[in-house]
Amino acid sequence: MPKPRGDVALSRRSETVCTVMLRLGRYAIAIGWIAGVAEVFAPGARASDVPQAASSDSAEPWGQIAKVPGGSVDHRVWVHDRVLQHSLLFDGDTGEMLGAVDGASGVGARPSYPARGRGEVYVVETYYSRGLRGERHDQLAVYDATTLDVKAEIEIPPTAADTGMGIALGAVLDGERFFAALNQSPGSSVSIVDLETRTFVGEIVTGGCSMVYPVGPRRFGMLCGDGTALLVELDDEGRQKSVASSEKFFDVVEDPVTVAGVRSGRTWSFASFEGMLHEVDFSGAKPVASEPWSLFTDAERSEGWRVGGFQHLALHGSTGRLYSIVHQGGAGSHKDAGPQIWVYDREARRRFDVIEAPNVLLGFLRPQIGVERDGFTFELLEWIVPAPGVHSIAVTQDAKPLLFARNVDLGAVGVLDARTGDHLRDLEEVGLSGTTLVLP
Repeated sequence: MPKPRGDVALSRRSETVCTVMLRLGRYAIAIGWIAGVAEVFAPGARASDVPQAASSDSAEPWGQIAKVPGGSVDHRVWVHDRVLQHSLLFDGDTGEMLGAVDGASGVGARPSYPARGRGEVYVVETYYSRGLRGERHDQLAVYDATTLDVKAEIEIPPTAADTGMGIALGAVLDGERFFAALNQSPGSSVSIVDLETRTFVGEIVTGGCSMVYPVGPRRFGMLCGDGTALLVELDDEGRQKSVASSEKFFDVVEDPVTVAGVRSGRTWSFASFEGMLHEVDFSGAKPVASEPWSLFTDAERSEGWRVGGFQHLALHGSTGRLYSIVHQGGAGSHKDAGPQIWVYDREARRRFDVIEAPNVLLGFLRPQIGVERDGFTFELLEWIVPAPGVHSIAVTQDAKPLLFARNVDLGAVGVLDARTGDHLRDLEEVGLSGTTLVLP
């Protein structure tokens, strides 16, 4: 079997890097000029508005190796960068960056997959024998969740799927015994890794079905190109035990669903391009889809409201609150950023709140141009700088949940109170570009 080449993937990655850098360059030139003028004409400008040199007394000591601090991880989030090819771990309560893992080469940064019980983090990596060309090697890297040192590298077939979004390309199955990695070259399959023995178990062919959605210790679901869902069950050794398909529940041409599903127990919910929410139950012998319901009223549809973004849904399990990024646009705008996040009661199937998306452009620019949040210049920028909207969201699952929101082209993440929608703070300097947010 011929080895897959990386030419196409690397070409797409180059286009992504160029696009992001051009956009950021325009932002920096325009906002830098505004900030400079504001500093000159600010009434009663204070010293706090001017960047100060760090004191030598506050310099960090040399030779110390930091570890990820202990304590609750409920409000932490992994933020992935597809340009710098890494994932950063942040504390949503303090805004501090706690650590980082590599994302290896590819179209986009491969997401990190945390396993709380094992105290580990996993990343699917791709390498080439000649740097950016040559023989391809794929592996599952195993990181210690505290030291972020690499503990193991498990060789897998050199066909791991890679997309700019990085959504649902793999998963730690419930119980944290097995890891499932999606393959595509060009046919689809899934590589199974035993996390206890640190071995590659085997490959399961899933022709026509892609993405990985965990629904149990030995089970995961997939979406298929014929409008159905697939349930794959493993035996105790991680080998294929059975596969079963659902009835067709969506039209892949007229109204396809996005891959950015959200989970509640063994049920996954997927939104279609036209705003229909499909809920698929994977708890039985085969997947069963319930009757879909609309995220929009007829009046809202007439006004052009649509779902959009990348990781555009988030679900708080205990309250059943479903968060959806929305915007006003036409057909084909399903990847556009949204200025609002609509909140639904999933059980009642109705919207009950609207959250304004945070202006993450300000969070990205503030440290770059060196202004303080309590200064006149920042107040002026809040009034002048337009909010670009957000593409991806994630909500923590505790009793006082945080809602994280990011724009694909900006290195900042907004942190909101998921209950009230209040903008609490920003995670700054998170990178350059990325789509996914992963909760530990």
